Amino acid sequence: MIILEPGVTIVTGTGTDVGKTIVTAALAATLEAAGRHPVLVKPAQTGLVAGAPGDVHEAARLAGIPADRRHEFVRLPEPLAPTTAARRAGITPPTVAEHATAIAALAEQHPTVLVEGAGGLRVGLDAAGDGLVELAAALGARGHRPRFVVVARPDLGTLNVVRLTCDAIRDNGGTVAGVVIGSWPDEPDLAMTCNRAELAAAAGAPLLAVLPAGLGACTRVDFLERVSRA
Repeated sequence: MIILEPGVTIVTGTGTDVGKTIVTAALAATLEAAGRHPVLVKPAQTGLVAGAPGDVHEAARLAGIPADRRHEFVRLPEPLAPTTAARRAGITPPTVAEHATAIAALAEQHPTVLVEGAGGLRVGLDAAGDGLVELAAALGARGHRPRFVVVARPDLGTLNVVRLTCDAIRDNGGTVAGVVIGSWPDEPDLAMTCNRAELAAAAGAPLLAVLPAGLGACTRVDFLERVSRA
C-alpha cells in the first residue's frame, strides 16, 4: 500500500459500497505503521443511530487509530445522501465551509488528515447540496489543497465511472493521487482482469493498490498483514 505525502487526502468513490472505509483504513494503517499518525475524518455519516459505530470508527479499529484521532462531524439516521437525510430529519447540517474550517484546524495540528466522503464525488454534504468538490476548493482557500484517492469496483462498467469521476475532480481544479480497487475477489472474471490493467489509463492516475475482498471481517493484526501485501 502506498504511503501518502503529508497533507489532506479526500477518499471518494465511484459510488456507494465500493470500499471507501476499507481503503481509508488501509491508508491509515500504512501511515500509522510508518510513524505518521494520521487523523481520520467523516464529515457526514448517514444510516446509523446515535451511539452505533460508524465508518470512521471501523476504519480506526482496523488501522489502530486512537479515539482522539477520529472525528465524525454530523450523523443522520436514514441511509440516504447527507443533503437528503438532513432535510428529511429536519436538521440543518454544517455547511461545506464549516466542514473545511474544522478539517483545516485539524490539519494545522496534524501533518496527515484522511477525509472519507459519503457515496460518490458529487453527493451533497450540506443543505445547499455542495459536496467534496466544493470541500476541496474551500480547503484550498484555507491553505490546505487536498488530493483525492478514488475507490473503484473492479467489475464491468468501472472504467467509465472512474474516468468520469477523475475528470470531474480535475475539471474543478482538484488533483487525483490515484485509484484503489476496494474489493478484489478470489476468482476475478475476464472483465475484472482487463479493468485492472486499464484502470490507470482511464483515471489518468496510478493504480495505487488492489485490496482483497473480505478485509472488513479481519482482526486488526490480520488486516495490517494483508494490507502490507496489497
